[in-house]
Amino acid sequence: MSYDLSQLGWDDAVASSFRPYDRPDTVAGRVLRADRGISTVLTAAGLTRAGLGGNALLEAARDPSLLPCAGDWAVLRNWPDRRVTLELVLPRRTTLIRRTADKDSSGQVLAANMDTVAVVEPIFPEPSDARVERLLALAWESGADPVLVLTKSDTAGDPEAVARQLGELAPGVPVIPVSVHRGTGLRDLCELVTPGRTLALLGRSGAGKSTLANALAGAPVMPVQAIRDADGKGRHTTAYRNLITIPGGGCVLDTPGIRGVGLLDTGSGLDRAFADVVELAARCRFDDCRHESEPGCAVQDALADGTLPPRRLASWRKLRREVAVESRRRSVRLATAPRRRQH
Repeated sequence: MSYDLSQLGWDDAVASSFRPYDRPDTVAGRVLRADRGISTVLTAAGLTRAGLGGNALLEAARDPSLLPCAGDWAVLRNWPDRRVTLELVLPRRTTLIRRTADKDSSGQVLAANMDTVAVVEPIFPEPSDARVERLLALAWESGADPVLVLTKSDTAGDPEAVARQLGELAPGVPVIPVSVHRGTGLRDLCELVTPGRTLALLGRSGAGKSTLANALAGAPVMPVQAIRDADGKGRHTTAYRNLITIPGGGCVLDTPGIRGVGLLDTGSGLDRAFADVVELAARCRFDDCRHESEPGCAVQDALADGTLPPRRLASWRKLRREVAVESRRRSVRLATAPRRRQH
């Protein structure tokens, strides 16, 4: 059975990156799932499973974030004894990556090569402004286009009002209320999953990511567990990253439910997630304004007239401090890395 990889996003750019490795014993494919060193990969010839080999092993030893991940395009090698190894991960166009609890880690890749990242937040029992802001910063940082998806919209009396309220936390980001139960909002999501395009789902457990994946696929491709009525939280049904092919073309990347999201040491995603605050800060009289009691502070003026909520400013400051701390940690890691290699 042959498969048209262009339905999964194979294009001239991916073909060009594969060309130097194109040999009679190699093929290209897209990683559907990677688990404990074994990757399930879809090639033009169909599904295959491959262990790590060659450059993939060397790269993973140097930087764990370079391990194969769902969404990656990879080079596979077919051996005479019928073994298949994943030799190389091709350059990623976009990468959804978060900081892990390990201070020496360079980050955990959640998904790769997606065109859109859907931040999935349930309306029931109550959306979390802080979580939405943090996940949107992560989505912007990936290089893909973010969208905010509000699930369980049938539980709200006026879901459009909730969408407008949360839209104030997402400058320039489309907000889509969705109810799989009623079928509302799904058409807008389907427009993001067309031949050659990939939609990644990002959110906490119980947010409805797997339910959305099943609805978009038109079949139960991901397990779903009922949420607890008391707090709206769910168990971790998706324990791994999974790329789901959609009939007619396109892919959905379902990621595990995440309790905490650490930001890495770059601030570009944070700046875009808080574009409203950044724009105000740029109007301050002094370039080094701390937005406290300085004269001519546009941020304080916005607080005074109510156009900037105090919680929004506090969230921006908190995440900026987090990014600054991680930046200092990274500088220490880079400075000590040569000494560690010498020993």
